[in-house]
Amino acid sequence: MYQDSFGSALKRGYMSIPVAIRVLISINVAIFVLQSLAGAGFYRMIVELFGFDPDWRIAATQPWRLFTYMFIHAHTFHLLFNMLWLWWMGRAVEETLGPRTFLVIYFGAGIGGVLLNMVLAFISGYNLVIGASGAVLGVMVAFAYMFPRTPIMLLLLPPIEARFIVAGLIAIDLIFIGAGDNVARLVHLGGAGFGYLLISAHYKGTDLSAIVRTLENLKPGKRKTKPKQKKNKNMYSIKDVEIMEESEADELDEILDKISKKGYDALSAEEKKKLFELSKRN
Repeated sequence: MYQDSFGSALKRGYMSIPVAIRVLISINVAIFVLQSLAGAGFYRMIVELFGFDPDWRIAATQPWRLFTYMFIHAHTFHLLFNMLWLWWMGRAVEETLGPRTFLVIYFGAGIGGVLLNMVLAFISGYNLVIGASGAVLGVMVAFAYMFPRTPIMLLLLPPIEARFIVAGLIAIDLIFIGAGDNVARLVHLGGAGFGYLLISAHYKGTDLSAIVRTLENLKPGKRKTKPKQKKNKNMYSIKDVEIMEESEADELDEILDKISKKGYDALSAEEKKKLFELSKRN
């Protein structure tokens, strides 16, 4: 009998992780390994350069901190629990919504968390903020919104529904605001709040993935489609297929994926109309 090597099994398991979560975990782990190998001096430097400062003047003049703070962690358990929660609950969210919508929720929650912390910093203090906890809690809220009754197994506890797990974590942050325990409670709460707003907006029909597609189109060297030239409406050309593949293939994939998971009846009227239009062009 063929026996797979440990390396092959590890690689296969790694590649089975949804792409957005796989990239996020890889970047976070790589940065943590680098800061651990480089020593305390390097860690202090990256925190000072890339951690989020609640001072609005610094936030306005150094906007990269809104993103970079999420990739810096203080210690092994800080990283471990964030990445485990991201993997455990985020996987179903990304597989259901797609990587683009998932990333909007993740980064939207992370940015929303530190913005709330900046506004209310007088409560918790003007300390540098690091870690992906706000972004991860936003994803957890999205999971609880989508799969509220899914049982979660925690160590030495009976199965608890996802909605109660997430609500309990939010309650703990509310209780310990201003406790001086060096935990960014306001970032957690802001991340949870923005995660809820984004996932509810998605289910109300807002196309969150359009944000990522817009950013992708801004990349240098991105080939833009030329405007259509007038032609006989009965004529059909290969150019039409190329334009569809570049601008609408992702949307078609999302519609087909939704049909495979929930059936044709789950489509909105707008999605059915779009599917009909694209099928005619194919």
